[in-house]
Amino acid sequence: MKSVATNVGEIFILTPENVQDISSLLTEAGTAVMKIYEAVDISYKTAYKKDNSPVTDADLMSNKIISTGLSDIFPEIPIISEESNLDSYHQRKKWEYAWLLDPLDGTKEFINRSDEFSINLALIKNGTPVAGFIYLPVFKMLYYAIKGSGAFEAFENQNNSISVNTFKLDQKGLRIVASRSEMDSSTRSYIDILDSPEIITLGSALKFISIAKGDADYYPRMIHIMEWDTAAGQIIIEEAGGALVEADSGLPLTYNKPTMINPYFIASGKII
Repeated sequence: MKSVATNVGEIFILTPENVQDISSLLTEAGTAVMKIYEAVDISYKTAYKKDNSPVTDADLMSNKIISTGLSDIFPEIPIISEESNLDSYHQRKKWEYAWLLDPLDGTKEFINRSDEFSINLALIKNGTPVAGFIYLPVFKMLYYAIKGSGAFEAFENQNNSISVNTFKLDQKGLRIVASRSEMDSSTRSYIDILDSPEIITLGSALKFISIAKGDADYYPRMIHIMEWDTAAGQIIIEEAGGALVEADSGLPLTYNKPTMINPYFIASGKII
């Protein structure tokens, strides 16, 4: 087994071998997801969970591949996944490190064939994301960040650093990213006070990627979503120079809480 990670001072660093292992694992899961997505002559099963959210064979297949792979490579680090049974908080609060996994973020987009779905994986240390990976199966692109090391876009063996846009909230024409599938009145109120904003609708974690790459500026979210939806996006945005914070307190989101539900949040580039 390869070295899990090293600590340099207070900065947590995954080894390059770890990053490659994780990249290979997400690519394998993405390939399995795409086989189901592209099999138009085969109707994949869609079930519904207690919260009425959909789950498909692709969610479950991706979850199995990634969870098994992570357990083999990092047997000492527990996994919190959307598609696996959640350990009690009494047990979870003892964990220094944990993986947070959404094996198919944007299941609705997957079902609707919009191409805007992703695989999200983050490593959490004492409630804070220290590494994040977002893989886009349709585009075969990986976005990742390690705390203190920057944020990157990986495609066809090339790694390019990415960074957010810098802006003022009162400037005209800010690019505001919003969910493709839902827009609530509270989120709309945050957008309406801006000066002639340009609305960009995207599905799944592509919204976070658009912020991290500087393709969008501001993403207010006044609907609760789960920890595994945001953790990878948060560290990628932070390492690209931006922020993902609670709407009320302005503090970064924290993870592995008693409830896995996030508070309302705002993701943004660098606000001056």
